Formats: sequence, C-alpha cells, structure tokens
Amino acid sequence: MINNQWYAVLSSHKVRRGRVIGARRFGENMVFFRDDAGVLGCVTDKCAHRGASLAKGCMKDGNLQCPFHGIEYDMNGKCVHIPSEGRASVKDYSRFDLKHWAVQEVGGIVFLWYGDSEPVGEPDVFDIVTDSSYTYDHTEDSWSVDYSRVIENQLDVSHLPFVHRTTIGRGGKTLVNGPKTVWLDDNTLQTSANNEVDTGQTPLSGKDSIIKSTNLNFKFPNMWLNHVSDKIQILAFFIPVDDDNSIIALRFYTKLTGKKSIDKCIAWFGSRANKVVERQDKRIVITQLPKKTGLKMGENLVPADKPIIEYRSKRDKLQK
Repeated sequence: MINNQWYAVLSSHKVRRGRVIGARRFGENMVFFRDDAGVLGCVTDKCAHRGASLAKGCMKDGNLQCPFHGIEYDMNGKCVHIPSEGRASVKDYSRFDLKHWAVQEVGGIVFLWYGDSEPVGEPDVFDIVTDSSYTYDHTEDSWSVDYSRVIENQLDVSHLPFVHRTTIGRGGKTLVNGPKTVWLDDNTLQTSANNEVDTGQTPLSGKDSIIKSTNLNFKFPNMWLNHVSDKIQILAFFIPVDDDNSIIALRFYTKLTGKKSIDKCIAWFGSRANKVVERQDKRIVITQLPKKTGLKMGENLVPADKPIIEYRSKRDKLQK
C-alpha cells in the first residue's frame, strides 16, 4: 500500500442513516456507520470488551452499540458508555477506545485516510464525481487479486484485441502505437489506446503517438476514468480488501440526453455493458501470478506496457 493517502473505499449509498455495515479493507475488518444526522464514522470491527463483531451492532443516540453487552462508542471510537457500570459511572474507559479511521465523502464516494499521519488535504477526485449534470449507475465486483493487478489491467492497451475481441477490442488492432503517456499533474496519469491492424508497419514511438479523445486517466492512489466522450464517461475505483483480494467499483456516467430519467436508464444499460467487459478482464487477470505487482518482479515488459511502467514507478516512489 501507499501510506498517507485518501483511498476511495465504499459507495456512500451502502451506509444508510442510523445503520452499520462491516467491510474488509486493507487487510482489516472495519465497520462503517452513520448517525441520524448523516455523519459517517469508521472503526475496527472488534469490540474492545470481548471481541464481538460490531457489524452486528446498531446505532443508539448517535453512538455505535455493541450487540453483545451494549457498550457504546462515539464516531471516533471512544468508549462512552458501559451499561453494566451504570450511567452515573465516572471511570476512565480509555482502554476500551477503538482504532478508528478518518473518512470523508465526495460525490457519493467514501474516502478513507490510510496511513500513520493525520489527514492532509482533501481527496483528489475527477471533476465528474461532483458534476451534477451527469447521472450514473453503480456496480461492483470482487476479484481474487491485489488491487494493483486490477489497476494495471485498466492501463493495459495491448490486451484489448485478445481479451475483448468480441466487445471493445473488435477489429483485430494488435499493433500498439506508443502508447503515449502524459502526467496531467503530479497525481494524474493519462494515456490512450492508439492501436492499428498489423499490416507489417513499424509501431510509432510514444513521442510520435497521440492521446485520443477517448482516453484513460488514473489518479493515485486508486481511481480511474475512461473518458469515452464529453457525455459518457466510466469511472472506477479499486478497493483494497487484502493482499489477495480487491473490489472494482464501476460507475457509468452520462448526460447523453440531458433528461435525468432517460439518462438514468441509459446509465443502467451502460453498467450492464460494463459488466460484460469487466468479466472478460476478470477471467484472465485472476490467473496472474503473483497476485500483487511491484516495480521489479521478474516480468518481461515491452513498449506497449509503458502506462504500467509509469504506474509502477510512481507507486514505488510514493511507497518509499
């Protein structure tokens, strides 16, 4: 993992007011909970008393209540009440305080600060996340590989005519020009597929290639955007579950007609098409070994892997 970053980890709609849900993130079992005012909290999914899962608990008067003995924790995991001790107790219960994580919500996405330092700045997101002129549909799928493998697959342009030969890779364009890569800012990498049918020509270098209007963009640590057109874009965030598992969350954004009800329907069908493409990727990527990637891991990369090399180099730098 890259420490001290805001990671997109959950869709906001999953945590309703007054509700508690469990989720495994970064190799740890966590609970996300929301009070009646809509404020979101996140703590470890283990009561400090006798280890019961807090995911089975509930919200009571704005606090998270353990289902076993009713112990209550506030939004920051501080133990505020132990029923067996009585409401009048003035004892110090700090030994019961839970590990907690800072969370923020932007555009219906929950971001969690992962690392040792206090949160710095705001989550870095693509503009579309907060653009109310778009309508989106949200889907998710679990993959049995580290999140880094899923990210790299979305930056891979040479697999298209093979893995997706019946969908987005139709046409047999196996020769890869470039690909060109551009850093839009210190945190955002852009590239695009500039492939051709191989008729014996030599591929263009990255310098001589172009970034097409349909392009791929990646923001560290775990968000990706496929800019299909100005009216259709596909967003993904890659959720780290543990070293061997991840979740890909996909959002199909559209403002094709400008009418919310119609665009919502278009987005729903777009998500179903996304799922077909995503499952084609998943079928292959989950076979890759090792399940987790790194800058130097014994793979024999080629020029077509330039976006992946850029990703690994930047990730390695940030990890250090």
